[in-house]
Amino acid sequence: MEERRRNKRTDMPSKLVLEEGELTKDFLLQECDSIHSEPKIACGILYVEKGGQEILLGRYTAKHLTRYSYLSRGMVLLKRGRSERVVSHEYEKTCPKCGRGLPNTRECPRCAGSGVGFFKDFLEMIRPHRGRMAVILFTMLLSTLVGLLSPRVQRYLVDDLLAEGSGRTYGDALPCLGVMALLAFGAIVINVAKNYLCARLGSYISEDLRQRVFGKIQALSLSFINDRSPGQLMNRVTRDTRRIREFCSEVFCNLFTVILSFLFVLVYMLYMNWQLALLAFVFVPVSIGLSVAWRKKIHRRFHMQGLKNDKVVSRLQDVISGMAVVKSYGQETREAEQFFEATDQCAKVERSNETFFAVFFPMLTFLLGLGTYLVTFFGGRAALSGSMTPGELLQFVTYAGMLYGYVGQLSNLPRHLMNLITSMERISDIMNQEPSIQDGEAAVEMEIQGEVEFRHASFGYKSYQPVLEDVNLKVRKGEMIGLVGASGTGKSTMINLLMHLYEVDDGAILVDGTDIRNIALERFHSQIGVVLQENFLFAGTIFNNIRYAKQDASYEEVVRAAKMANAHDFICQTPDGYNTYVGEHGYNLSGGERQRIAIARAILSNPRLLILDEATASLDTESEYLIQKALGRLTEGRTTFAIAHRLSTLKDADRLVVIDGHHIAEVGSHDELMSRKGIYYGLVRAQLQMQGGEAAEQTA
Repeated sequence: MEERRRNKRTDMPSKLVLEEGELTKDFLLQECDSIHSEPKIACGILYVEKGGQEILLGRYTAKHLTRYSYLSRGMVLLKRGRSERVVSHEYEKTCPKCGRGLPNTRECPRCAGSGVGFFKDFLEMIRPHRGRMAVILFTMLLSTLVGLLSPRVQRYLVDDLLAEGSGRTYGDALPCLGVMALLAFGAIVINVAKNYLCARLGSYISEDLRQRVFGKIQALSLSFINDRSPGQLMNRVTRDTRRIREFCSEVFCNLFTVILSFLFVLVYMLYMNWQLALLAFVFVPVSIGLSVAWRKKIHRRFHMQGLKNDKVVSRLQDVISGMAVVKSYGQETREAEQFFEATDQCAKVERSNETFFAVFFPMLTFLLGLGTYLVTFFGGRAALSGSMTPGELLQFVTYAGMLYGYVGQLSNLPRHLMNLITSMERISDIMNQEPSIQDGEAAVEMEIQGEVEFRHASFGYKSYQPVLEDVNLKVRKGEMIGLVGASGTGKSTMINLLMHLYEVDDGAILVDGTDIRNIALERFHSQIGVVLQENFLFAGTIFNNIRYAKQDASYEEVVRAAKMANAHDFICQTPDGYNTYVGEHGYNLSGGERQRIAIARAILSNPRLLILDEATASLDTESEYLIQKALGRLTEGRTTFAIAHRLSTLKDADRLVVIDGHHIAEVGSHDELMSRKGIYYGLVRAQLQMQGGEAAEQTA
């Protein structure tokens, strides 16, 4: 529909609009006042503003929202005379090749070749355990040989020792019976050893995989974590790794035994009597064909079951984390109903799957059983006619039973295999991800001084929903900046970008003249102190929570930080002092106490950059006073960015930055902004009127 080119005469960017191959509109980008890609309900529109008039360029479906947002961003950069490359960090919801929806994975399993990719990932997973696999394969070979020898001994017993006219006594049969007993005992010992080794292998693989997945989740960027529900991530670390362990323990390690035994039995049956072997095998291709034909249906069933289970776990995690809110509003019954509904949907899918397998696999077993009747009937006729001995018939029927048992296990393989593939796809979706924020080759370890610059910084959590656009701001070392604006204008986003939790879509953020993307992440984060409105405390002691920012801190350093945060006195009044257990999320402490521990944690690392995001909101007067005194010590000499809706708390800021309409609207001190009577002046007036009316405003 639309493309960009350079005008040959003016060497200026221009835009062509094509409709059914015909050129209908041609714009010079410099002549356009602005360019927009705007999301609508299930669609979007691309338009330009020119001379106060909006000119529609085209409409597109919601599927293309991301693509057109990056397209319009590229045109805006060209209009500004800039040449930065526009790269999309978002992944598609549908496969661009086949159009199928992606099953919560980055790559399409169909187009990526699930089979090849799956086996590659699986072999890579078991590669570190090659030694254990070699021992297990040896026990499998022994198990196969023992299983094949027993019917041969039975044939000798029937034909040579127990047959009428052989002249042998029962005593002559005792050695043969002893060999059969020895083989049976040996089979038990070998299978116990094999199962033990397989179980150990499965546990090792599961442990290794669980650690790798958890480590990968920690390494991935915050944007990826936020795109996944807690239930999805928890299930991939626990349930999916458990499924892989179960497959390795119960299926994979027996698979070689089944395949080897199946091939040996089939070859020997063809050698003994190829006509009977074909009769025995006549229904096997039908059984295998049905299993292969239903493979995709089985895969879809397991995938749907995984999604429903994710929802149940996510719902459970939300309710448990927010139990105080649930009880406060008396919503136990409502939450129970919603959880029951989620579990009911999951149970329906599980019941449907189990019903399907309860019907499907017995049907395959019945088909295989028909071959037994054919072998018994025609083999019995051959034995009566003398062309086959009773021992040979017994051996052949025994091998046929073994053959059907192996085929039955192989026919069950698609169910286990699809279960495994589903879990591998979900885990590979995490393992194959590359963090959008990571150290580059040019990353440097540097001591931060505190000078910060936002240079043409633009960002949106979704590319088609910008939060900040073309932000420019220079901050001197040791300066305190107060970020002011209505909710949703991008104050916290600006902080997140500065902490390098996200990367700007356009422009750059510089610290001491160095692009933040070229500073080593771990070293950079170790020099930042953060105090949030709702600070997270880990389940553990007060001491460990304070020392979280600096793991090698001494006891004296922790106490010194607590004193600076005005936390030492209340800590000493707790039952175990610094060794007091704070409970899950620190709920054994009050809000003010949690906040002071968070301040102590920030002080401990002696940060050069300090982030305060509503650090004194929702606190009582006494707690706010103590925290304000602690923050005064903490901000001294440090470059500080503070967010506060209570504007009186920013009175000591060197400069105030007012964010409005995704841009920086005003910058200046409190007195300067009040004299301008702009956005900040309106915010201050509104707060004063809420606190005490016009009289309070005049007094202030």
